[in-house]
Amino acid sequence: MIAQSGLEVILQDLKDDFLNRGVTTIQKNLMRQVEKGRLSEAEVEAILLRIRTTTDVSDVKKVDMVIEAAVENMEIKKNIFSRLDSLAPAHTILATNTSSLPITEIAAVTKRPEKVIGMHFMNPVPVMKLVEIIRGLATANEVYQAVYDLTLKLEKTPVEVNDFPGFVSNRILMPMINEAIYTVYEGVASPEAVDQVMKLGMNHPMGPLTLADFIGLDTCLYIMETLHEGFGDDKYRPCPLLRKYVKAGWLGKKSGRGFYQYE
Repeated sequence: MIAQSGLEVILQDLKDDFLNRGVTTIQKNLMRQVEKGRLSEAEVEAILLRIRTTTDVSDVKKVDMVIEAAVENMEIKKNIFSRLDSLAPAHTILATNTSSLPITEIAAVTKRPEKVIGMHFMNPVPVMKLVEIIRGLATANEVYQAVYDLTLKLEKTPVEVNDFPGFVSNRILMPMINEAIYTVYEGVASPEAVDQVMKLGMNHPMGPLTLADFIGLDTCLYIMETLHEGFGDDKYRPCPLLRKYVKAGWLGKKSGRGFYQYE
């Protein structure tokens, strides 16, 4: 997506296997665009040439902006940002794709909190237009503007959101999913029935329990815990059934079983 907009990209991950998987996914997505007549094969080749892969995080010394997309865990993100801060040039913007964690807290582990910002892409990223842009307490106006302009260059729609747990998207979405789980937990209806009501009655493209399975029930639980801890309000208390499924290893589509079973 970023390479498609004409920018040079360094894709960094922990292992070559992860990188190869990522590049394969990018190639598949681009070839779909060729099949639909939106890109030529020559354009795809040019896009792929703008992507370089590495397992060496010190390559951050060569970039003007980082977009971090590690697992949704505060300690992991703090460690990453502390290391990025020590390696990246002074002018480099450090953005996080976190879906719920406080930007200000992540920024506090760096010596450049004014250059740390949230850039939360919606999934699936190639399809969804929205990007939540979240300023930390110290984020500079020019950094916000640079990220806003980049979002437009990517043909996405930037929306400014203040730094509160869950921002807007997950503060509204996750309690709805949690309430859908409570509806099953309390025996009000089956998962299929809950999803049918929300699809046919509320015109949602996907039922909340199917969506939870696609997101990952462990991720849903973590975000609910972040909201519960961040606001101290029991309306964000994760449903016991959600905890039970996660403890059982029923994490949704990625583990083969959640509220539904998958091949």
